[in-house]
Amino acid sequence: MKPTGIKPIAQNKKAFHDYFIEETLEAGIVLTGTEVKSLRAGRVNLRDSYAAVEKGELWLIGMHISPYEQGNIFNHDPLRKRKLLVHGRELRRLFGKVQVAGYTLVPTKMYFKDGRAKVEIGLAKGKALYDKRQTLAKREAARDMERAFRRGDRDE
Repeated sequence: MKPTGIKPIAQNKKAFHDYFIEETLEAGIVLTGTEVKSLRAGRVNLRDSYAAVEKGELWLIGMHISPYEQGNIFNHDPLRKRKLLVHGRELRRLFGKVQVAGYTLVPTKMYFKDGRAKVEIGLAKGKALYDKRQTLAKREAARDMERAFRRGDRDE
């Protein structure tokens, strides 16, 4: 029986801290057998990775998938480039935006969808330091409001 639904593997929280994510795109990823087994164990790090177009193909660079412990000689290089699978028209559209508007392609999530590994790629624009501080201040204010709201309910 084929697994159905979405099972999250990893999220790139640093991408949301460092970039404004304008839009996202789901892409398949080409993996070896031991990489899939490591993903199922959740042993992946998206933090310093990015996607780039090389020779008309989309590649994910800098993603770390830890070697599978029982993989012996069949293990993979943890930091190798991995090919992403997207439709040609999507690739041309993304490439145009990256070239002209100065966007970057960063992975935001990785998950299994119906048993296949997928990566969510975000079209991102870099944040300045004051934007990062502003985001942190908003999050802190929301947290304080939530705390005050909970405390207010308890007193009555």
